Amino acid sequence: MDDHEFREFVAARLERWRRSAYLMCDDWHTADDLVSIAVTKLYRHWREVRRADNPEAYAQKVLTRTWLSERRRPWRRERAAATLPDRPVPATDRITDRSSLAELLRMLGPRQRAVLILRFYFDYSAEQTADILQISVGTVKSQTARALRVLRHPTEA
Repeated sequence: MDDHEFREFVAARLERWRRSAYLMCDDWHTADDLVSIAVTKLYRHWREVRRADNPEAYAQKVLTRTWLSERRRPWRRERAAATLPDRPVPATDRITDRSSLAELLRMLGPRQRAVLILRFYFDYSAEQTADILQISVGTVKSQTARALRVLRHPTEA
């Protein structure tokens, strides 16, 4: 196993994976956890990743499936308290577009969110998205159409 090659592969993509995970889960701490889990899985299967036709897509598939898998394990997630013990620092430099995007993505189910992120954020084709999520191309198209309908008309959702 070539650890140096693995480290270079991860280092070149780490920030992109982190942003992708954040778009999926809408929480930076959870995003970091997801990326850590995905990197561990990639390391364990590095020979397969290296031999894949598209190692980047293979890695994105691992990250996306990790997120979908973790969503099914509610007992592993921490629960937020109703009140915080300290006052938060005001976020004066918050980007409003990012928060509105996060609000819109929260309106979608996990699979619809994953489909939109893969299709429009990463610009994967319907076929590539179907392969990553292990669903049919028709399901990708219908999930995309439904998700876009929800985003275009949020009051009807």
